[in-house]
Amino acid sequence: MQAPWGSILRCRPLLETADHFFTAGDLELRGDEHEWAAVAAGIGVERTGLLLVRQVHGAAAAVRRLDRPEDWPLPEADVLATDDPASALAIRVADCAPVLLADRRRGVVAAAHAGWRGTVQRAAAAAVDTLQREFGSRPEDLVAAIGPCLGPCCGEVGAEVPAAFRAAGHGESALARWFSAGPAGRAHLDLWTANADQLAEVGVPAAAIHVAALCTKTHAAVLHSHRAARERAGRMAGVIRPRA
Repeated sequence: MQAPWGSILRCRPLLETADHFFTAGDLELRGDEHEWAAVAAGIGVERTGLLLVRQVHGAAAAVRRLDRPEDWPLPEADVLATDDPASALAIRVADCAPVLLADRRRGVVAAAHAGWRGTVQRAAAAAVDTLQREFGSRPEDLVAAIGPCLGPCCGEVGAEVPAAFRAAGHGESALARWFSAGPAGRAHLDLWTANADQLAEVGVPAAAIHVAALCTKTHAAVLHSHRAARERAGRMAGVIRPRA
């Protein structure tokens, strides 16, 4: 699909509940306010209504509530949630998984930034927990979209990564699904499956979890990838807004 600045990706089942999109490589999103203003306009909010956070590869949540419209101090967080249709949530990625969620019954939305460290800490599940705690959502009412991120084809990691998953209590059966041996004998992490499994584990119906299955490094000509471009990599955004 097309936005004024170029290509965007939307998930049709999620679009039935919440306005959202994933940007591609047409924007750099490295601090240019003109680009962020375009993203805000594209989702239908004022620039001040586009909520960003300082992402730290964790699972802490920041929440904007309609009944508490206080200032947004750019908190440290990797999970966001809101019920305010004048606000939109935005997370930035360049190989990490952007996870967007919406509640079909209550209309509230959440977003999670889930690279390997966030996935170790169950960031996607933390987004579900935040919607339950703050807005009374039920996992069975949620629909989720996992946008473009590093795929299992290119997700080579060091031995410390599966070790971190084990240390965090992820079982061997899960690790067998999420890791495979790459051509060089090193482990490859499947962020697509890991995040989908973690959403399903907390009650989101498997049929309501939608995975773009687009690898950022494989498609580095049209998507931003830190693995491909290193420090020159731009950022993509997953953006979602509740409907009034």
